Amino acid sequence: MEQLNIIYHELTDKVNTGFTRYLLPKINWNARLIAITGPRGVGKTTLMLQKIKIENKIDESLYVSLDNIYFSNHTLFELAGYFYRYGGRHLFIDEVHKYETWSQEIKNIYDSFPDLQIVFSGSSILDVYKGFGDLSRRVVPYHLNGLSFREYLIFETGQDTEVYSLDQILSQKVKIKLENPLIHFKKYLNHGYYPFYKDNDFMIRLTGTVNAVLEVDIPKYLDLKVSTIDKLKHLLQIISESVPFKPNYSKIADLIGVSRNSLPDYLAYLEKAGLILELTNETKGIRRLGKVNKVYLNNPNLAYMLSGEHANIGNIRETFFFNQLKLNHKVFSSETVDFKVEGNEFEIGGKSKGNKQISKLSNAYIVKDDIEYGFGNTIPLWHFGLLY
Repeated sequence: MEQLNIIYHELTDKVNTGFTRYLLPKINWNARLIAITGPRGVGKTTLMLQKIKIENKIDESLYVSLDNIYFSNHTLFELAGYFYRYGGRHLFIDEVHKYETWSQEIKNIYDSFPDLQIVFSGSSILDVYKGFGDLSRRVVPYHLNGLSFREYLIFETGQDTEVYSLDQILSQKVKIKLENPLIHFKKYLNHGYYPFYKDNDFMIRLTGTVNAVLEVDIPKYLDLKVSTIDKLKHLLQIISESVPFKPNYSKIADLIGVSRNSLPDYLAYLEKAGLILELTNETKGIRRLGKVNKVYLNNPNLAYMLSGEHANIGNIRETFFFNQLKLNHKVFSSETVDFKVEGNEFEIGGKSKGNKQISKLSNAYIVKDDIEYGFGNTIPLWHFGLLY
């Protein structure tokens, strides 16, 4: 316990609170049981440590990671009881998916210590979702995305930029004082989605993150051979180089060497783990099942990591648009253009993209890369990075 406390104080001393994520003020911190999920590497640990430091409740709080060797011969429930008896009131638990009985023990802690707040997070949303069954009536869940382009700009320039609604963006109301936004935008697409992007070994670390998802997280649920994992990696690379990727389940199943019936589960796990996005049509009810029209990587950084200069720029543009809107909006495929969002239709392209494709549509927009300013129904692509 003493060693855990030392680690906790060292981490809170070092964490910087100058920049905080969009999710921090959105969480109901009065709730007794809070879950923070999200893909590996998006900043869940930092968010929890920042909350402790900002509230200045260091002595009443404790942060622990369940991958610590301490938990090889101590239980989480035992730790919580000790902490509570000595005045602890806020327990922050990280990496819950690495502790086999986390769900049951957190439930027992919740029921046994009524004045103790529990905040937990998991780098792999696969395990966290599985455990929600026992906690569903008690837990208040939140999901953390990677950095928006707006957050990246704050991180890079120190200049605060307001959040714009989709309606404001479509009405050409974006007004920010920023020199060379397109230069920042290109850098963001390449490496700005993950908060650890300033690390010198960013691409190596991102590669390790992807490998951990494929080699550790997903195999917990699917009986995969090593050769199948390698083929999933190859599938991700194919997605990054496509224009964009339109899934043919039979062909993919043959490529990976699995049954066609198993493939939707594989893709579902890849999406929950934060590696891909599946774009469906707007068909409601049971007909929507299996109607995946396109598959994208989760964010443009993954495309550059997997394919480098071979990454398809059209795919990257669409991936960025989908990724930034999906947090607060339902995004669907369209029969005539690239995306449909709440009655609006969007065609994504470069600065030379014409209006012909949307000429007969109402509430339709051309979203162009490589332009700084919009006009009429032409919107700069980077503006959609200001949504959160």
